[in-house]
Amino acid sequence: MKQKFRKFALGMTLTILLIGLIACQSNSSVKKTRVRAAHSNWVEEHFQTEIVNIGLEKLGYQIEKPKEIDYPAIYLSVANSDLDYSVIGAEKAHQEYFNNAGGEKKLERVGVLTPDLIQGYQIDKKTADKYKITNLGQLKDPKIAQLFDSDGNGKANLVGCNPGWFCERIIDHHIKAYGLEDTVEHNRGQYIILLADVISRYQQGKSLLYYAYNPHWVSTVLKPDKDIIWLEVPFTSLPESQKNITVKDTTIEGKNLGFAVDRLRIFANKEFLAANPVAKRWFELVQIPAEDMNVESLYIKEGEDSPEDIRRHAKEWVENNQELFDRWLEEAKKAADV
Repeated sequence: MKQKFRKFALGMTLTILLIGLIACQSNSSVKKTRVRAAHSNWVEEHFQTEIVNIGLEKLGYQIEKPKEIDYPAIYLSVANSDLDYSVIGAEKAHQEYFNNAGGEKKLERVGVLTPDLIQGYQIDKKTADKYKITNLGQLKDPKIAQLFDSDGNGKANLVGCNPGWFCERIIDHHIKAYGLEDTVEHNRGQYIILLADVISRYQQGKSLLYYAYNPHWVSTVLKPDKDIIWLEVPFTSLPESQKNITVKDTTIEGKNLGFAVDRLRIFANKEFLAANPVAKRWFELVQIPAEDMNVESLYIKEGEDSPEDIRRHAKEWVENNQELFDRWLEEAKKAADV
């Protein structure tokens, strides 16, 4: 009887140890599959991040709530393994942030999330047609510049973007390079708030001059060639970190817009990608067209901007693209066998 009890006790001990070992392995696995991301306060980036994370969830990864921080900090955090990836990688516009964070030694760009990011300067078509304005350089003429003076100081008010964003530096560079310092001033601030003022001025029939980025809801409200036009620039001139960009890179549909036509790419920590080939393959495959980003941006503008709203939009996007999404998932899973 004692011998049977000893065998039973030994069996129970082994069972408990085995359960404990499995639990440890499970916990270890969970830790290894945790994924941490971040985006800026540009709310549309939350939508992109949610779509990418939905795929990662279906591939078995545990997703932490994405952080909202500035671009330079995102690059440094991913490089230092405090984060694993981000969707905010504008390939040309963010080259300086990429380099400053350690470049290709620590980071890797993966796939193309959204191609053909377009930036430049837009004015209302009514003013453009009336005064035959097609080029930013024409604002060197004080009479032309005054058409866009919204604060009464005689200079054109060029509505720009957030302080600290690279577009701010490019706009400042352009004003100097094109000799516009005496006739144009750069209004900077929260881009979404600045654009609300642009729309208000348009509705009042006033002249507009602003920095535009596409994909964004503004292009669904003020339509190119109908409500507004893109201005050309006198020549291609960009900050030192973009010195290798040529007129070919800044020209689209025959117009030199002054900003490089860009691509939005996911970038990730190199060690994370090496340890997670399935996630890497997923990053390579997932794509969100600019047209879909414009639709989402308009939803956000119209008030559907809470985390719950954006999560719902992301799920709806997946459902609307289910066959393609599932194909990406199946392809990503194959990376585990390589």
